[in-house]
Amino acid sequence: MDQNSNVVDIQLVQSSEVGGSTDMQKEAVKRSLKLLEDSGIKLECVVSDRRPQLQEFLSDVKITQYYDVRHFEKGIYKKLKAIANTRECEKVKKWLPMIKNQIYWIAASSCSGPERVAKWASVINHLQDIHTHTDPLYPKCAHPPRVSKDKEKWLKAGTPALYKLKKLFTGKRVLKDVAKLCPHQQSSCFEAFHSAVTRFLPKGVTFPFLETLCRLYLSAMHFNENSEQPERQADGKPHLEIHWGACTVKALREDPTFNYVDELMRLVFEVVFPDPAPFVSQLRQIVVPEPLRSQYDGPAMEDVVAR
Repeated sequence: MDQNSNVVDIQLVQSSEVGGSTDMQKEAVKRSLKLLEDSGIKLECVVSDRRPQLQEFLSDVKITQYYDVRHFEKGIYKKLKAIANTRECEKVKKWLPMIKNQIYWIAASSCSGPERVAKWASVINHLQDIHTHTDPLYPKCAHPPRVSKDKEKWLKAGTPALYKLKKLFTGKRVLKDVAKLCPHQQSSCFEAFHSAVTRFLPKGVTFPFLETLCRLYLSAMHFNENSEQPERQADGKPHLEIHWGACTVKALREDPTFNYVDELMRLVFEVVFPDPAPFVSQLRQIVVPEPLRSQYDGPAMEDVVAR
């Protein structure tokens, strides 16, 4: 997906093609990068999750990689909640929303990896009501000075809560990941595309390889056509809907359109039917791997019935 537009390419990889499920994403990225390179498209960067195989591959081909903030935030938030749920660290619960927001702010407001790390490290000071820091890249908190009414909310040095947070915040893997948080758009658009995919490719149903590929293409067409639908208007104002769980509001969009269906129908009846040969030739060029079940010897029908 181009973060400034829509779905650009889809690669469907079966685990048997690459020797295991752990290498499927890496192979798909290889194929997409080859397609883009052959099309004369140069990449500024790649934003992805934190899988080691992908990190190693992108490093070898010298492509700048950023980590998606949402994936990092979800992982760190689980560990923070585990700390907050212990009896001696109950104070941490009050700070969970602030730390969560801070992760996104750090990624969006920083110009370099060291600056992101400096801002991340400053959170430990902030939790102790200390707002000046030793790192010159972020010498003091960006918020205006304020006097706290609740003195009990601050964490104190030497307490189990602060010790556990420091250990989490300063871990080598965490600091390395923070330095690579993406300063650009995040994966919300990509998650929206996954929601569109489940409409065309429900997870509870198994489809053959080619049918799966076709359904993925349809989901991309549907998403690309409707990803920038205008907001609904009510009396000249955006039509809002309340999300009660988090008590937030969201602007409703206009109903989706299906113009791609008309275009496909026109293509089939006016172009493919009169001369199907070029399309059949392209279809036969698609490499369809053997079904996974073909690797195994299944029991005979008679044996299953008898058992």
